Amino acid sequence: MTESSSPTEKQNPRDWGGWAAVIASLIGLLALCVSGYTAWLQRQQVRAQVWPLLETGISPSSRNMLLMNKGVGPARVGGLQLFVDRKPQHDWRSAMRSLGLQDMTMPPYSTANGIVVSSGERLQQLAFLDAKDFARFEKQYRRIDLKICYCSALDECWVLDERIAEKDQQRTEVVQCPAKGPDEFIDN
Repeated sequence: MTESSSPTEKQNPRDWGGWAAVIASLIGLLALCVSGYTAWLQRQQVRAQVWPLLETGISPSSRNMLLMNKGVGPARVGGLQLFVDRKPQHDWRSAMRSLGLQDMTMPPYSTANGIVVSSGERLQQLAFLDAKDFARFEKQYRRIDLKICYCSALDECWVLDERIAEKDQQRTEVVQCPAKGPDEFIDN
């Protein structure tokens, strides 16, 4: 007489190989998600380490009009426009004429369009040698607005437009600096 197996022993055999495959797939998916999140965090850290922040100003003590990079990374200037009373100017001579300062000696100036401004650098855009000339310019300075497009080392770009009254809205992120147009300021 042979013993036969009972029907309950053949019911619901467990397929441990299928469960192992599902668990391994879930672990792989989790590892992929963690890896993607880590890469995103590293990108954000690098982005913060090369973030430029251009600002303009005037320095009465050194009699200069300045372009400053207060960010932590270099800024590549990709476009520059200068406005006097909201009207575009094409060079420093036309700007001085619009300010009513055409009779004074043209001060030395630096090229800002197309250069790289290092972190912490203060570029003298105009350097007045004569204190009286600077005093005349300083009175008219509030009539000047700059629009500057600049990019980081990661090619992330911003436009600083001083014609916008609200300081917190003057800077906007853009995909890239626009092509040079007819209102481009030529400072070289």
